[in-house]
Amino acid sequence: MILANPFTHDPRVFIEANSLIKAGHKITILAWDKKRKEPAHEIKEGINIVRSFNTKFIDLLPFDILKLHFWWNKAFEDCLKLHYEKPFDIIHCHDLDTLKIGVKLKKKLGLPIIYDAHEIWGYMIERDIPKIWASYYLSLEKKLIRYVDWVVTVNEPLKRYFANITDKPITIVMNCKPLIRTNYKKSDNKKFKIQYIGSLSKPRFLLELVDVIKEIPDIYCSIGGIGKQEYVNNLKSKCFGVKNVDFIGIVNMKDVIPMTQKADAIICMTSPDDPNNSRATANKQFEAMVCGRPIICTKHTYPGEFTEKNEVGITVEFNKESLKDAILNLKNNSKLCEELGRNALKAAIEKYNWENQEKKLVRLYEDICR
Repeated sequence: MILANPFTHDPRVFIEANSLIKAGHKITILAWDKKRKEPAHEIKEGINIVRSFNTKFIDLLPFDILKLHFWWNKAFEDCLKLHYEKPFDIIHCHDLDTLKIGVKLKKKLGLPIIYDAHEIWGYMIERDIPKIWASYYLSLEKKLIRYVDWVVTVNEPLKRYFANITDKPITIVMNCKPLIRTNYKKSDNKKFKIQYIGSLSKPRFLLELVDVIKEIPDIYCSIGGIGKQEYVNNLKSKCFGVKNVDFIGIVNMKDVIPMTQKADAIICMTSPDDPNNSRATANKQFEAMVCGRPIICTKHTYPGEFTEKNEVGITVEFNKESLKDAILNLKNNSKLCEELGRNALKAAIEKYNWENQEKKLVRLYEDICR
């Protein structure tokens, strides 16, 4: 597996690797640690993790998007070295920012490629860099995907997108979570508690969430996750000015579900104008479901449609007034809050759990290994 992050907070990659190891495969992850903060090599729950660091030249480059192109060459050499030490059978590329490496390896070694598209990467970066770059990567994806043997993605909207640019087989492996219980259990909070743990970025409506919570003094809200430093600093500063909001920062992957169980409702706002997030399925959706907690999502997005279809939460317009009304509705109507929470847990038990997704992933590997 090739991954363009240091593999410290990537639950999808972790659970996929863990499931494949359980099925008898051996997994090595080459992860890009731009800041050299993690060990060069470690084994975590059976996953062999090798981290690729920047050269001095790459460090001198001013923007991550420029560093990426030079890291592709470095990572290719790192992967070749790993292969010659202990040959691998399949290249599993996580997202477009690793696919160029995988294609280069395939051309040299003749190995099959799985392209695991967690999102539409070109649309995701469009928020932060000029649109011409986003267009370049969308075009690059169409060229590189010709060399892929199998596409894995996260939901139906993304499957439809990739079906329009490739005729390769596509399997949906959703970001569902393992079941932790089969019986519904209320929280024991004295104050109604709202929670958000995930990507900290402008489309997630978090600065606005703090404003909303400030107006409802008899509830409590915790916000955690990772994001670009400037936005995180702004959010952290704003949270510190509000008594009933707690900024908890980076959360260990293993702590997310236990913390979700302790909440009363989960927030999953995203801008319907964001071409990536509006089609994505957030981890929070499935974290809330296995914990039996209702979620608040934005209308006119895929998470919103999913929430309405399965009756697992409330959908709102992308504004503060609608969000406040939804929070108050759940806070003041314990019967509704419990009903939606029970629906969420039932849907997780019957369909939306990792145990079901794991079978699809393992079957895919069996098909490729034949």
